[in-house]
Amino acid sequence: MEELFSASGRASEWIDTGVEMLIQYAPKVLLAIITLLVGLWLIHRVVNLLDARLKAKDPSLNSFLCGLVSIILKILLLISVASMVGIATTSFIAIIGAAGLAIGLALQGSLANFAGGVLILIFKPFKVGDTIEAEGFLGAVDEINILYTIVNTFDNRRVIIPNGSLANSSLVNVSFYDTRRCDMTFGIHYDDDIDKARAIIKRCLEDDERVLPEPEPRISVGSLGDSSVNIIVRPWTKTDDLWPVYWDMHEKIKKAFDAEGITIPFPQRDLHVYQQGKTDAE
Repeated sequence: MEELFSASGRASEWIDTGVEMLIQYAPKVLLAIITLLVGLWLIHRVVNLLDARLKAKDPSLNSFLCGLVSIILKILLLISVASMVGIATTSFIAIIGAAGLAIGLALQGSLANFAGGVLILIFKPFKVGDTIEAEGFLGAVDEINILYTIVNTFDNRRVIIPNGSLANSSLVNVSFYDTRRCDMTFGIHYDDDIDKARAIIKRCLEDDERVLPEPEPRISVGSLGDSSVNIIVRPWTKTDDLWPVYWDMHEKIKKAFDAEGITIPFPQRDLHVYQQGKTDAE
């Protein structure tokens, strides 16, 4: 009987302690839960508002800053909720700092990509919509995120390039300037008239409205090849018209050469055979 009374007494003490803890911590826990839910909702609204503003002003900063702001605000919210429950924020911050150090050592490559993203957004070697050539890929920049940049190639491939690689290696921003030079070379036969060929090329360039009059296109003999006289053609176009002009001009000049009797030779070799005369001994 004594053991039964002792067990029931301990159970009663536990219940009383539980009720006291519930009365003491329930309002704090409830308030912390409400704060967490409201805070997450407000963070979502703030990030969406920032996203809408940046899309109109600078799309390059859009995904990067939105992701960064979301992470920082959520960390601050968790610290605030922990302090409301009664967890000492100093020790909590110390734990986060230690965990951050350990994670930083484990994710050095990711931190390098983060730093690379910051450098890209500060110095702006390219922005969303630019055409770049980097890491062996040529395509249009679709997104600049915290750790990586997304490039869509012209043959419809989606390439994910780490920001660390983009910030620490050479890249070509193809669409940085509004105009570009279109480099072409046409070979003619050694027996053909160079001035006539130059006049034909000039006429083809002048007939194409996409070729800019200034700077003036350059048409010159670039080299004397093994089988042809190579004429370099250097017109200027708008950046968006570069490749259409390049492809169309090859077809137009070939047809014009055919119509005017200018020959585009193919590689060939002249073979000379010498026969020695027979000697008296033979």
